[in-house]
Amino acid sequence: MKRMSRSAIIHHFAFKSPVFRFLGASRLKRAAVVLFALSLAFTLSCGYKSSSYYKPPSKLSTRVLASQDINSSFTLGGLKIINAGNDTVPAVREISAGNTPGLMVMSPTRATLLAFDPSSRTVQVINTVTESNSGSIPLPDMTTSMVIPATTGIGYAAVPSAPMPPTYPVGAVEMMSLTTGALTTIGVPGARTVISNPNGTQLLVFSNDSDAVSILSPLVAVGPIDVGCDNVAASAACTIVPGFDRPVYGILSGSTVYILNCGAECGGTQASIQTLDLGTMTPGTPLPVDAATSAFLSGSTLYVAGTSPTNNSCIGQTTAATACGRLNIVDLGSMTVTGTVVIPDGYHDHIDLSNNGQLFIGSHTCTNVGNINNPNGEIRGCLAILDTTKPGNTTAIIPPDNGDVTGMQSFTGYNKEYVVEGGNLRVYDTVTNKLQINSRTPAGSVPLLGEIVDVKAIDFF
Repeated sequence: MKRMSRSAIIHHFAFKSPVFRFLGASRLKRAAVVLFALSLAFTLSCGYKSSSYYKPPSKLSTRVLASQDINSSFTLGGLKIINAGNDTVPAVREISAGNTPGLMVMSPTRATLLAFDPSSRTVQVINTVTESNSGSIPLPDMTTSMVIPATTGIGYAAVPSAPMPPTYPVGAVEMMSLTTGALTTIGVPGARTVISNPNGTQLLVFSNDSDAVSILSPLVAVGPIDVGCDNVAASAACTIVPGFDRPVYGILSGSTVYILNCGAECGGTQASIQTLDLGTMTPGTPLPVDAATSAFLSGSTLYVAGTSPTNNSCIGQTTAATACGRLNIVDLGSMTVTGTVVIPDGYHDHIDLSNNGQLFIGSHTCTNVGNINNPNGEIRGCLAILDTTKPGNTTAIIPPDNGDVTGMQSFTGYNKEYVVEGGNLRVYDTVTNKLQINSRTPAGSVPLLGEIVDVKAIDFF
């Protein structure tokens, strides 16, 4: 008997075996079908190289998804598949994801992607192996943050205005079954941002106008509604840790979380970095910084970005902008600030490091200067780039572009960075830190219709 290759075995099991035909022919519950697809996706995604073993319907091995508000026919929104190898957009390869998909998050295996459609207030569940929509999950209101832990069968969404029973304040984290669509509502007043430890046993939730961090143990929550961290009667699913100053985000490193205290920028007192031990639930001593709404951890260096309401001069830059933000460089070994970089202002919520050490920092509602469509004089938007390979470098590059930054994507195999700025998907050459201009991206952008909101890479490359 001829021995089958691994790729042939996977293809046979996934598409030709009696099991697959039975699932399709008998029209089992959608949950069972999705469970099978997720299981297959996990098997294919865990450490595989798509170009070696499995070709998706698009036949691409370096896929990127961009969320846009309309498709090529000017009808509904969708997720456009892009060939990151050459920045081209294959014909007819678009995944439906509601009317106006925007915010996207990937599972750690990259087998599942969630896209939020604000027009219908639904989370669209995308199977990246089959490049198809597995279904939608209605949320009670708008979400501002989503996460999928390593257990890709469950996702979480922070919903600041989620309704709760009478006498309880609004706001919750919605625990979503990605196979059945069932929701478990865990009350967290004003929940704005949610992050997870790797195995999904602990969630950190950050709320508006709060000086505490809510730690959820979601697997012990009692559905369909668990009062969670409600200040009327907290449940066993919640631990509230006080002692912070308007915390907005956290960077996990083992059992330690580096909490970003937004401080004065968010109506508090002093921006800082503060450790939190997830084992003992003990906060550490705050390290004051200029501002802190976003951060990137590289080894023992933490890059922290934000805009101070007081220390916001544009000193050292020649610009018409009257206010600027700050990037603080923090040595975690000594817990000291070793450098400060002047960057555009606004609320910083995107930061990413390229494979060759270029740090991209983005914000929204910044001071835009000039007009990219009328390139006379200074042009300035919400993006800054810092070359971290130069020791002691504290001078950022401010590319000549306009608009809010709403998405970033780096690559391990390419010297480029995708940046969504002003609704366009820009392509930056991270060797020159300039827009990539060639026949495929003549304006430095991947040619897409509609407003682009977010960008995520599917494959490991």
